Amino acid sequence: MKKNIFFLGLMVVAIALFSFSMTFVGGIKGTVAPAESAGTVWAYSGTDSTSTQTKEGAFEFSGLTPGNYKIVVEAKAPYKNYVKENVAVADSQVVDLGAIQLEQ
Repeated sequence: MKKNIFFLGLMVVAIALFSFSMTFVGGIKGTVAPAESAGTVWAYSGTDSTSTQTKEGAFEFSGLTPGNYKIVVEAKAPYKNYVKENVAVADSQVVDLGAIQLEQ
């Protein structure tokens, strides 16, 4: 009887630890053309923000909590900044924005 109670208690603790350790995250990726025209790419969600640098025109955000994001590509002169609103990130999903062509 004591063995069964101990085993049941151990299972409850294990399930509780596993359920609290689950983190649902996603990401956003894309490329910027021309590759040398962009520097910093920002992802905004509510009051939170994160940034990354482009590498050969490519960028990727990982570990984002699910929600809607605004993506801002800071362009180098003579190009104009690029803004994309309402990029929806879901659990375990990476949103591919594809090729972003910056305008002069």
